[in-house]
Amino acid sequence: MRFGKVIGHVVLSTRCSSLEGGRWLVVSPMMKEQIAAPDGPDLSDEPSAVVYDELGGRVGDVIGFTEGGEATWPFDKPKPVDAYNALIVDRVNI
Repeated sequence: MRFGKVIGHVVLSTRCSSLEGGRWLVVSPMMKEQIAAPDGPDLSDEPSAVVYDELGGRVGDVIGFTEGGEATWPFDKPKPVDAYNALIVDRVNI
């Protein structure tokens, strides 16, 4: 699992019927230094990811997301996702 800050969302004209009820977020992955100082810069040097979200993440939220094969584990039936929003971070204590 990686942490990232939501920097936008994706609007689709059509989508797969198995993905109804969710949406797509643009997420900038956070490095250790950014997690320790959440008021720092929003964008990291890492490429942004597009993450499937059913939890209601908003722009500015810090989320935990999984990628690859693990992103399909929360679903009973396979869904064509490569990254999944697993949690929304409420606060970080370091």
